Amino acid sequence: MNKKENPVAKAVDKVIDAISDNGGEEIPGRPGSAPPQVAEPVEPRGPLPPKPDQRGPDPFTATGQPSGDTTETRAQGGAYLTTATGTRLPDTDHSLKAGPRGPVLLRDHHLREKITHFDHERIPERVVHARGAGAHGVFRGYGSAAKVTKAAFLAKDVETPVFVRFSTVLGSRGSADAVRDTRGFATKFYTSEGVFDLVGNNIPVFFIQDAIKFPDVIHAGKPHPDREIPQAQSAHDTFWDFVSLHTEATHHTMWNMSDRGIPRSYRMMEGFGVHTFRLVAADGGTVLAKFHWKPKAGVHSLVWEEAQIVNGVDPDFHRRDLADAIEAGAYPEWEFGIQVFPDSPDQTFEGIDLLDPTKIVPEELAPVQPIGLLTLNANPANFFAETEQVAFHVGHLVPGIDVTDDPLLAGRLFSYLDTQITRLGGPNFVQLPINRPHAPVNDMLRDSMHQTAVHTGVAPYRPNSLDGGCPFQAPGGYVEVPVPVEAAARGRTAPASYADHFSQPRLFWLSMSPVEQAHIIAAYTFELSKVFEQAIRERQLQVLARVDPYLCEQVALGLGLPVPEGKPEVYVEPSPALSQVGRQWPTTGRIVGIVAGGDLDALRTVRQAVLDGGMVPLVIAPAGGVLPGPGDPISVQRTFAAARSVEFDAIVVAGAPAPGPDAVGARDAKAGLSGPVDPRVSLMLNEAYRHGKPLGGWDGAADAFASAGIPPGAPGVVVGEAGPEVLGEVVTLLGGHRVWSRFPASLGPNA
Repeated sequence: MNKKENPVAKAVDKVIDAISDNGGEEIPGRPGSAPPQVAEPVEPRGPLPPKPDQRGPDPFTATGQPSGDTTETRAQGGAYLTTATGTRLPDTDHSLKAGPRGPVLLRDHHLREKITHFDHERIPERVVHARGAGAHGVFRGYGSAAKVTKAAFLAKDVETPVFVRFSTVLGSRGSADAVRDTRGFATKFYTSEGVFDLVGNNIPVFFIQDAIKFPDVIHAGKPHPDREIPQAQSAHDTFWDFVSLHTEATHHTMWNMSDRGIPRSYRMMEGFGVHTFRLVAADGGTVLAKFHWKPKAGVHSLVWEEAQIVNGVDPDFHRRDLADAIEAGAYPEWEFGIQVFPDSPDQTFEGIDLLDPTKIVPEELAPVQPIGLLTLNANPANFFAETEQVAFHVGHLVPGIDVTDDPLLAGRLFSYLDTQITRLGGPNFVQLPINRPHAPVNDMLRDSMHQTAVHTGVAPYRPNSLDGGCPFQAPGGYVEVPVPVEAAARGRTAPASYADHFSQPRLFWLSMSPVEQAHIIAAYTFELSKVFEQAIRERQLQVLARVDPYLCEQVALGLGLPVPEGKPEVYVEPSPALSQVGRQWPTTGRIVGIVAGGDLDALRTVRQAVLDGGMVPLVIAPAGGVLPGPGDPISVQRTFAAARSVEFDAIVVAGAPAPGPDAVGARDAKAGLSGPVDPRVSLMLNEAYRHGKPLGGWDGAADAFASAGIPPGAPGVVVGEAGPEVLGEVVTLLGGHRVWSRFPASLGPNA
C-alpha cells in the first residue's frame, strides 16, 4: 500500500501539517478559523466559515429528506447586526433611554428581545450524563455479521454517518472530566433503515438488575440534597450506604474502583452495550448478543493522583483531548464487535444469566467477533446544537436488532423517551438537526411544540382514502421477534440466578494484575475514608470480605478498622481479557512533552521524529513565543509556569534547564524551592515519575532527573548521548502506556 492509499500515513501527515512550525499552523486548539488582528475589525464582512475539523449535522429535513443545506447556510448570515427577524441594528451597546441618564424605555424591543432570549438560553440538563463531549464520524461494516443479523448498516463496506457522545454519569454540566465515575458511550447510527441508537457505557455491567431501582442508585450517587456536595463523586455517605446494602451493585462498584473509573482519554476507552440484545438474520433465525467497542489505541487509564491534578489544572481534559486529536487528524477509532450466544429458552450461557445486567460473559468463553470500524473525524460546529441537544433512546432500533426481556432495559425503553420530552420541550425532539434520521419519515405524528416540518395532506391516520391511502404499511419493515412468553403468576419477583451478587466481582478482582489490584485497594480505601459514618464503612468491609479476603484486609488496614469475618463462597476462573496491563499499543496521537535545552538542532530533530511517529510534540520552555537561537524558529507551546506533567504521556528533557527569570516563589508557588534546575521542571519530572510515565533525556539531563529525586537507572528513565535514540526507547516504553515495573506491587497469599 503506497502512502497515498494508507490511512495511517494520511493521519500522520495531517498531524504534521497541523502542528509543524513550517505548516503555518500551531498546535490543535485555535479557537477560530482565521487568526485575529490586534485592532478591532471595522470593515464589514460576513461570518467566518467553520474550522476545517468542524462540521454540523448532515443536511436532512425534519422528515428525513436530503436538504442540500450546508453548515454555513444553517448558521448566522450577513455582515450586519440584526434583530431575530432580520431588521438591521446600528447599536447594541446602549439601551433606549429618555435622555443620556435614563430612565430606560419599555418600548426598547431590541433590549427586551436580547435579554429575553438570553434568559431562556439554557435547557434542563440531563439528570444523568449531563457532562459530555461529542464528535461526528463514520461507521464501516465488515460484513462479518451477515450470518446473524440482517441489519443493513452492518453489511460489507456499507458506510453509515454517526454521532457519538461520551459523558460522565453523576456530575453536572459544569463538573470536571477526570472524576472517578462510569462514562457513557452513546452512538447514533444514521442508517438507511432509520436511526439506531446504541446507548452504552465504558463498563459492561450496571449497579442494578431492575430499572425500578434506577432512581435509588442515582439519588444515592448524586450530591447530598442538603448541602449539594460533593459534586461528581461517589466518595460520600449516601453512595456507600446504598451500595453496601444493595449488594447487586458490588460488581459495578468494583469496576468503578478500578482504573476503568478514571480513563486516560475517551479515545482510549472501551464501550459496552451492557444489555443482551437479540439479533435477527435474513432467514429469520435469531441469536443473543452483547455489543462491544474496542479502541484501536488500547485501553488506558490515569492514576488517581494524576486525575486529581487534572481536575484542578484542566477540568476539560477529556473534552480537549478528543477535540484536539480530531483537529490534528489523529482520528480515534474503535472496532465494533459482538459476543454471540444461542437464543435458548432459558437465555443463559455457561451458567450465566444473559438477562442480568450485573454480569458479563468472559471473552475466553465467548470471544468478541469484530463486525465493523468506527472512526470519529469531525468536531461539532456548535456544542449546544449538537452535543447538548442530541437525544438517544434505546428504543431506536432497526430491522435485525431487537431487545430482550432484561428488566433494566425494559425501564430504559420508557425512561429515555420520557426524559427527552421534558428536556427538549416536547415530542418533536427527533426533528432537531442532530437527531434527524437519514431515511424518509412518514409517521402520522402531528403538531406539538417545536414542530419544524410543514406537513401536507388532510389524513394523518390509517386507513384513509383522502390522501390516497398514504402512508402504506411496509412489508419487510421492523417486526418484533415473536418470542414465546411462559405462563406465570404476576408478581414483583426476580429469577433465582439474580441472587448471585459476588461471583463476578471476585472474577473481576482475580483477573486484575498486581498493580491494578493495588489501585483497587487504594480506591476503596480513599472513598471509604471520606465516609463519615463508621457503620457504613464496616458494612462495606463485610461486602468486600465476600469478594476477597486480601482486598478486605488491606482496605480495613487503611481505614484502621478490624477485618470482618467472611469469605468468598464460590470458585471462579480469572479472565485475563479484563486486565488493561501487559500489552503493547500504538502510540499514534500520544502527547510528548519536550523540555527545551541548549542544543536547538537536537531539539528540532527530536520534535520532528515525534511528528513522524504520528504523535504530538509540545515544546516546554521558560517563556513563550519562539526559542532564541539560530536556524528555523521553534515555537513554544507551554511555559515552565503553565505546564504540568498531566498534559503529557511522556517527557523528554534536552539538558538540565536553569531556573527561568520568573522562577520566584512569590509569583509561582511551584518555584518555591530553589536549585540549579528550574524547580518547576523538577516538579514536573517528579510527578511524571510517580505516575509511571516514560522519561528520557540527553545533554546533561541526568542532573535534571537527580533534582527531581529520581534515582539513577530507575525503570523507564532513559538517559543517553543523542536525542533521537533516547526518544526511540521512550516511545517503545510508551507502547505499554505506563512503566508499571517502576513500582512493583506485592500481593498477599489470599489474593
